[in-house]
Amino acid sequence: MNFLDPDTVARPGGHYSHAAVANGFVFVSGQLPITPEGVKLVDAPFEQQAEQVLANLRAILEASGSSVDRLVQVRVYVDTIDNWPAFNAVYAKWAGAARPARAVVPVGPLHFGLKVEVEAVGVLTSRA
Repeated sequence: MNFLDPDTVARPGGHYSHAAVANGFVFVSGQLPITPEGVKLVDAPFEQQAEQVLANLRAILEASGSSVDRLVQVRVYVDTIDNWPAFNAVYAKWAGAARPARAVVPVGPLHFGLKVEVEAVGVLTSRA
């Protein structure tokens, strides 16, 4: 089992790793809209927050030996269900032909007042 915190995303804000790699899978911790430099996009429009979260997810997948097209399951937490259509549009463009299992859950306020968080499970390109 390996735990990863790639330099392409901000350092974890708590006692966790961005990803755990085990038995041919990568388990990606919940990603918030925080830039690699550590800037929290609190005042950014929802679409920009969604794009940053998905950029973070892609960076972690690639650093782990996986990719967007190897995703198995994605969980999305939004501050309000009103943001679901905007997230779905950003996600569809980002994911392309990949169509992993997915859940979108409205949860109310997220940490730091951010609007979206995404966690995921992917398959590795090669067994690690």
